[in-house]
Amino acid sequence: MLRRFIDLLVSASMLALLAPLLLIIAAVVRLDSRGPALFRQERVGKDGALFIIFKFRTMRLDPAARKVTLGGRRDSRLTRVGGFLRDSKLDELPQLLNVLRGEMTLIGPRAETPNFVAHFTPRQRQVLTVKPGLTGPGQILYTTRQAVQLDQAQDPNRFYIETILPEKLEWDLEYLRTRSLRNDLAILGRTMLVVLTLGRRG
Repeated sequence: MLRRFIDLLVSASMLALLAPLLLIIAAVVRLDSRGPALFRQERVGKDGALFIIFKFRTMRLDPAARKVTLGGRRDSRLTRVGGFLRDSKLDELPQLLNVLRGEMTLIGPRAETPNFVAHFTPRQRQVLTVKPGLTGPGQILYTTRQAVQLDQAQDPNRFYIETILPEKLEWDLEYLRTRSLRNDLAILGRTMLVVLTLGRRG
């Protein structure tokens, strides 16, 4: 109950506070390349329920490239502003809507797509017992590392499933084992530090 209250308070406050920035980013995304400002994708939430996640669009609309789900910094589908939005994590801000709607929480395991969840082991599926998070330990760990590794992989999807995903899930399972408000605040602090650092790089 307390967690949901905090989710509502923070997401509503942040959406109101960041409204001008969100509008500016949306306009820049639209001007930079053809297509909508928001990217919508089906993800798996608590207890396996499907929901639509919101992000700022960082890729060009290229039907021929849809078979490639994952990509790194050298992904040819990235728009001119898309790389900056990803590096600074600004593309994630629309997920505050998902938090407000109750589909996500501020801190928790990453919300994966159904095709990746299909590879979870029964033990790994324990992460689906809670709502996915806007940020979490696994996401922080791979903030920059994942893009570099995917750029070097011959088959990014396979590399993600076999190498990156299992490690992320181990961090998320450990988070669930020690989950507390104090730990959530620590993760939130680490996330803000990462965002500020990446923002200066961008």
